[in-house]
Amino acid sequence: MIYTFGPCELDLAKAELRADGQPRSLQPQIFALLAFLLEHRERLVSKDEIFKNVWDGRIVTDSALASRVKSLRKLLDDDGRTQRYIRTVHSKGFRFVADVRVEQDNVTVSVGKDNGQGDDKLVASDSPRSEQGRRQSIAVLPFRQIGETGRYVTIADGLPHELITELARLRWLFVIARGSSFRLCGDKIDVREVGRLLGVRYCLSGTVEVTGRRLTVTTELVDTRGGEVVWGERFSGGIDDLHTLRVEIRAKILTSLEIQIPMHEAADARLANTDNLDAWSAYQLGLQHIYRFNRTDNAKAAELFGRAVQQDPNFARAHAGLSFVHFQAAFLRQTDNVTREITLARSCAQRGIDIDQLDPFVNFTMGRSFWLEGDLDRALTWLERATSLSPNYAQGLYARAWTETMAGSADDARVRNALQ
Repeated sequence: MIYTFGPCELDLAKAELRADGQPRSLQPQIFALLAFLLEHRERLVSKDEIFKNVWDGRIVTDSALASRVKSLRKLLDDDGRTQRYIRTVHSKGFRFVADVRVEQDNVTVSVGKDNGQGDDKLVASDSPRSEQGRRQSIAVLPFRQIGETGRYVTIADGLPHELITELARLRWLFVIARGSSFRLCGDKIDVREVGRLLGVRYCLSGTVEVTGRRLTVTTELVDTRGGEVVWGERFSGGIDDLHTLRVEIRAKILTSLEIQIPMHEAADARLANTDNLDAWSAYQLGLQHIYRFNRTDNAKAAELFGRAVQQDPNFARAHAGLSFVHFQAAFLRQTDNVTREITLARSCAQRGIDIDQLDPFVNFTMGRSFWLEGDLDRALTWLERATSLSPNYAQGLYARAWTETMAGSADDARVRNALQ
């Protein structure tokens, strides 16, 4: 995602700030501060929120924050007097006030002012969007409140916000920022319009209802192309331990989305002419074969992942898929040359790492390539990276727990398995 404002661009994927096309050096903490202000540009953000999200809740002084804001303004050619980009509300917090364009692939969503009246609007560009080989995308809308939710009203916004944060860890899925998706809300919102405005394939919406001492959350995943429901679920529980309930509901929704979206993608791919499969579709079909754990399906998965790599050489997950194929061939002894398969598992995983070192699946396959050689310490290093990048990554948690058991850390492994 790229945020564009004035002559500046903040490229989240590259962690790069550019002014008039030229990169500007910025410290990681200042990058995090700018990204946070841009994501929440529709409102004032308090100092406490910034401390929590930029400093990870560590205790810091107001002067430290003021210093970072001053440095950020200097990078943007702004200052405390003009406040073209960052406005200070004394004793309360800060707000990003300039007009912003959010760019995803070839889609631009502009956020500006409507006829000088001060009302924000979303304008979808007419730029064509290439479907070839791109990852899928989702917008999470604020959940609707049913009835009087009282002091639990914040769940309707808080839970979707948490879901956006966690879904953003899934490198195969493009997630629209809260500042854009939360502008689209209401009882009569048309998900097809959401897809058009934000350029997304999927939309997740839901409702929150409190009845007595029970909280009920319903969710619905919709394909924005035709408006059909892909998946829906209802979650309910007592609100005496609200924090635990929110964590449980969030984890269940995330797990379901990780399963339902690829399944839906694979179903669409199966209906397509196999000669016309793009890189993404070939990859999804490959996943359908890889988990059947037999020689025939493993060979078919290798063919499909290979096709994906041929069509998009920079598709990190397709390279990781090939690593998975070679891992399985070596582990299940589906070959007469195990050493060769181990070498290929490593090289394919390394290619994926070279392209995208932040993808959990890519790190997972790299870890398992070391596992094949019995190098458990190095395997654990990569598996820990995979699970830190995506804490809800069940396959990564399982592989990490199994490796810890083999390495003699049985207690840690039992805790890891209990979390799945």
